[in-house]
Amino acid sequence: MKKFITGNHAVAEAVRLCRTQIVAAYPITPQTPIYEKLSDWEAAGELGGIMMRTESEHSAMAACLSASLAGVRAFTATSSQGLALMHEMLHFASGCRAPVVMACVNRTLAAPWAFWSDQTDSLSQRDTGWIQIYCEDNQEVFDSVIQAFRIAEGVLLPCMVVLEANYISHFMEPIEVPEQEQTDRFLPPVKIPERFDVDNPSFVAPVVSQVQFEAFRHLSYEAMSNALDVIEEVDRDFGDHFGRNYGLVEAVGLDGAELALVTTATITSTARVALAGLREKGHRVGLVKIRVFRPFPTRILREILEPVPRVAVLERNLSLGREGIFCSELKAALVNSEKPHHVQGYLAGMGGTNVDPDLIERVVIDALSRERVSDEPIWMMEKK
Repeated sequence: MKKFITGNHAVAEAVRLCRTQIVAAYPITPQTPIYEKLSDWEAAGELGGIMMRTESEHSAMAACLSASLAGVRAFTATSSQGLALMHEMLHFASGCRAPVVMACVNRTLAAPWAFWSDQTDSLSQRDTGWIQIYCEDNQEVFDSVIQAFRIAEGVLLPCMVVLEANYISHFMEPIEVPEQEQTDRFLPPVKIPERFDVDNPSFVAPVVSQVQFEAFRHLSYEAMSNALDVIEEVDRDFGDHFGRNYGLVEAVGLDGAELALVTTATITSTARVALAGLREKGHRVGLVKIRVFRPFPTRILREILEPVPRVAVLERNLSLGREGIFCSELKAALVNSEKPHHVQGYLAGMGGTNVDPDLIERVVIDALSRERVSDEPIWMMEKK
């Protein structure tokens, strides 16, 4: 059936359909409607699980971790400062190999205080050992949450589904919502190791030696590396069940392209419109959308970008003292390619400023005309 709902409510719909057994959360703008919708369903007896109201995001993740270690399907959601407060527990969740699923609604990190879209909150957690999936629209958000439970429970690592404040979280779109039976056929009942048993108490996350710690990290590294194949397999199976799939990355119009514009999340939708116009004007430009950020899809990006000499990365985040984070990651992925690439980073949309087709056209024209790339990112700031 089709439903006309916000991205936040798309998250909630997916969580309910996945027969999530515990939701532990603390409200924070712009994530709060996810929390409210799930809470409403619990009060009406329609959630099918327990809604745990915690005193902070740190406590919410601790509760999800404990539930997951007891073999329970667990979910939470947060944004911005809430995700920053969770930071310590994110390491515990991945280190304990707990397949918690979380929706992160991208929002600016203070200071100054703001409530708009900026990817720095989720990207600042890139080294915590969580799988990260970045979504373009409401349908992809809904589908990715369902996929995330199967991925996380398959590799025993937590998974973060990322959607942007306001552009997705509060924007309403028609999405396809399957029946419960159809979802159940794709996502079987949870079956993960139960490491907490009240009848047979044990200790989790003990102090270990240097050699033991190194061995644990190597196992986590292997699990994250193997996750690429699992994500692709789950995505293909999702396509077989529901008629939609997304891949690790998406390439559009790269045949004969002189330039590839690399984007993620909602900027991609605008780029699709802008690039259609640019190609009509004779510019040989294609589009690459990065959907999965952790683990980073190095191999497939090298393959699809191998024949394209110029790359422009347009993103709404910044690692202070360096550049946009997707740009740095892509440069690292391409550094050992057989053919050299000219990779130029562009910053736009931070703090939720608008990225329109005209801005994207200026990025493409600038990237095509540059004789040399700059190590510094190019700021495409909104005109006053």
